[in-house]
Amino acid sequence: MPTAKLATGWNFDNSYVRLPQTFYTKQGAGPVQSPRLIIFNDTVARELGLNTEELNSDAGAAIFAGNHIPEGAEPLAQAYAGHQFGNFNMLGDGRALLLGEQITPEGERVDIQLKGSGRTPYSRGGDGRAAVGPMVREYIISEAMHALGIPTTRILAVVSTGEAIIRETERPGAILTRVASSHVRVGTFQYAARWGTVEELRALADYTLERHYSHIKLDEHRYRSLLEEVIKRQASLVAQWQLVGFIHGVMNTDNMTLSGETIDYGPCAFMDVYKPGTVFSSIDTQGRYAYGNQPYIAGWNLTRLAESLLPLLHEDEDQAVQIAQDAIFQYSDLYHQAWLSGMRAKLGLFNAESEDETLVKDLLETLEQAGADYTNTFLALTFDKTPHSNLADLAQFKEWHTRWQARLERQPQSREEARQLMSNHNPAVIPRNHRVEEALEHAENHGDLSLVEKLVEVLSNPFDHSIERSEYTEVPTTCDPSYRTFCGT
Repeated sequence: MPTAKLATGWNFDNSYVRLPQTFYTKQGAGPVQSPRLIIFNDTVARELGLNTEELNSDAGAAIFAGNHIPEGAEPLAQAYAGHQFGNFNMLGDGRALLLGEQITPEGERVDIQLKGSGRTPYSRGGDGRAAVGPMVREYIISEAMHALGIPTTRILAVVSTGEAIIRETERPGAILTRVASSHVRVGTFQYAARWGTVEELRALADYTLERHYSHIKLDEHRYRSLLEEVIKRQASLVAQWQLVGFIHGVMNTDNMTLSGETIDYGPCAFMDVYKPGTVFSSIDTQGRYAYGNQPYIAGWNLTRLAESLLPLLHEDEDQAVQIAQDAIFQYSDLYHQAWLSGMRAKLGLFNAESEDETLVKDLLETLEQAGADYTNTFLALTFDKTPHSNLADLAQFKEWHTRWQARLERQPQSREEARQLMSNHNPAVIPRNHRVEEALEHAENHGDLSLVEKLVEVLSNPFDHSIERSEYTEVPTTCDPSYRTFCGT
């Protein structure tokens, strides 16, 4: 496979390949027939220090398709394991390749990964390919999450391959280029703990410390510190998901990163009507990863990480278990504090009172009873507008509103300051399911990316509350309770 020698700005330094070889398999991508660049993220490219003119081209498309390998890249498929819907499996990059690690002009190290680039030793019978629709969905949602200030992987490019793939039907193929702080997962540690040696597990932990938590790498009990830091990041991340109504859809342990970024936007979606049991994923038939379960599942996943780290936490097994339990017990409080703090901001509350949690929970229960839209209800509260009649006419909501007004009066900040706080924490626009599906249909079935580009443009400023964007706050006349999203594998 030829190496690309364009003046593209690639600046690879590949540390993952210096880990024990048990963690990966080196290989190239499977070339595709007619790669065509359909999405190129100029903003991300510039942040990476890349030459946008050189890469936003046919030559760039060949790189993003895996037909040409950038100079300095060392393609490999990562090995990992994971609990998928509670069942433990040996996994790995079944349709992805880590090209290498780009060192940005600011000195950041980030992974550059191709997704949909063909079969690997971990494909488990799959074709290793991906379709246009799911790859474009990942671009839309990850850009929305980034704009909302939620830690996330980013998309540098999407290419169509000129080849068809077979899923439920024949669909146009695509390859996505993902940028991530790293692809080290809870499942990577599970893999090391199950099939590696203690020294290989230690090498992975030291690598993660160096890459993501260098400020604690010299701690006397650095592996305990590593566990505690990951718990803090994940508690914060999931709280941010809950605050905007984001449903990941497939919170398997291989989809939880040690860096604390949101990763793998498969059957994800944003909730319209507030309902804790909301599930969009077609494969989550039991509701394991429903919106209301996400905080608990994150704790469950972190417990699996703690189990994997036991050999490093203490030589004595009983003491290692106690250290792990003490760390995991922190998660619930950390999540709860992050969530409640975020909810106070959404309601314009600057200080804390003991009854705030009751105030929040009473509102959410009323939203569920009324079948009210989650995002738009908080928008209405922000700008003193009347919520949907299903909610506004409820005596329960009127009583709650009186209590909320009294709560606002008890804080020293003005109503205008409260409104500004709410405006900064209640997005005007989210990736509404009907808007996303409309854009994907045009992209996949008609090769028309104009609706995708417009939607991403709107989503890039979620806290812009101008009237010109009001059409993107609208919900369908009737929400389809059978709406499902698909993994796209």
